[in-house]
Amino acid sequence: MRAMKIKVASIAVLGTVLFLFSAIAAFAAPATMRLDYYHTGDVTHEVFSVDRIVIEPVPWPGDMTKTIDSTNLGNYCFEVHEESSGKLLYSRGFNSVYGEWVTTEEAKHADRTFSESLRFPAPSAPVKIVLKKREGEQFKDVWTTRVDPKDKFIDTSLPPSPGPLLVIQNNGEPATKADLLILGDGYTAAERAKFEQDARKFAEILFKVSPFREHRQDFNVWALCPAAPESGVSRPSSGIHVRSPLGASYDTFGTERYVLTVENRALRDVASYAPYEFIEILLNSSTYGGGGIFNLYATVAADSEWAPYVFVHEFGHHFAGLADEYYTSDVAYLPPEKRTEPWEPNVTALLDPNDLKWKDLVAPGTPLPTPWAKVQFDAMEKQIQEQRRTMRAENRPEAEMNALFKDERKREEEMLASDKFSTKVGAFEGANYESQGYYRPQENCIMFTRYSSFCEVCRKAIEHIVGMYASH
Repeated sequence: MRAMKIKVASIAVLGTVLFLFSAIAAFAAPATMRLDYYHTGDVTHEVFSVDRIVIEPVPWPGDMTKTIDSTNLGNYCFEVHEESSGKLLYSRGFNSVYGEWVTTEEAKHADRTFSESLRFPAPSAPVKIVLKKREGEQFKDVWTTRVDPKDKFIDTSLPPSPGPLLVIQNNGEPATKADLLILGDGYTAAERAKFEQDARKFAEILFKVSPFREHRQDFNVWALCPAAPESGVSRPSSGIHVRSPLGASYDTFGTERYVLTVENRALRDVASYAPYEFIEILLNSSTYGGGGIFNLYATVAADSEWAPYVFVHEFGHHFAGLADEYYTSDVAYLPPEKRTEPWEPNVTALLDPNDLKWKDLVAPGTPLPTPWAKVQFDAMEKQIQEQRRTMRAENRPEAEMNALFKDERKREEEMLASDKFSTKVGAFEGANYESQGYYRPQENCIMFTRYSSFCEVCRKAIEHIVGMYASH
């Protein structure tokens, strides 16, 4: 175990370090090791290479009795094995920006390289890192590398300080809680007070929604906001290009509302000044947008009228690996060549109705597939999506788009609440970006429309992840 020696680079860093020593010291936590690597390829091949190995400023925030991931979630997973014995020390499933990009049209014609990271408790002896990729319901080894904790090239230097750590809610030692880190992007130094207000507001929004509401005591929430040289983030479709500290940008994969960052190094260096397992990036923007990737991060435009919905929806992706249940909106992803059972807990291909993954929640007498007003819903959504595309092409004011979304939500909720099985768990066709062949658990859910609640299956999936990170 590496001694927890931390160099002090500034007053802000000193405050962070002193606070975290008091919060974590009682658990004698190991250091946090991070392997940054490059992921290159296209639809036919992929290559991995080491960028750097670093020791983060803050000790490992996780529970050392819960180091092995048994959820079988994610398109990728990684394992840390003790080299001498082969013992499995740590594992986690995850998704990546590369993993989403490779399903787009561009990946058929070009290679791209993305920076990615694996974080784990620093070992005391050499380990083997094994990266695996999902093939069906199994994972296949795609890359292996060795890490010796005594390697002189492991970087123990401090990255630039992002400023003081803000404590939104502290319910206990990081090792006993799920630690959520809220980051700000596109906030200038003069707008720090606005970020603090936004961070506290969105924490309250999250914990008003079940099952996060019932598990509020299981979360710590921290916040960091590196000062941006100018306000806002990039939106290429409007000709806006901004060098924000975390590099968040609209128009990811050509989808105007989808906001991600590919500046992984910058993101990880900033985040390393807090204990965290989950990251939410608040964008200093009023344009509708956001994104979420399982076990990577989620984003939301803080000043959008629809930010509360987007925040919770995208956090569902990031926190619990929930799939999108909608299928009428434009997306950049190509449909799969072969329909297989998705790994996400809230969608199914219903290949065997007798073995439905959420069958324990289906009431007797509920037919599978479950009938619903799909024809009427599809006709309504087709009209709305045509209006939306026209308004975007004409660069109409955001207020007009918000009015369209309000009307859409009202009509959706009225329609989806009037069916025989509206309140039941079943298998409702239309999910996972596909109108046919994929099914969602309930007729309505925040993963399907701009509804305000998670369905029963999504709530159960979220609670399962809470149990992986929190203990009383």
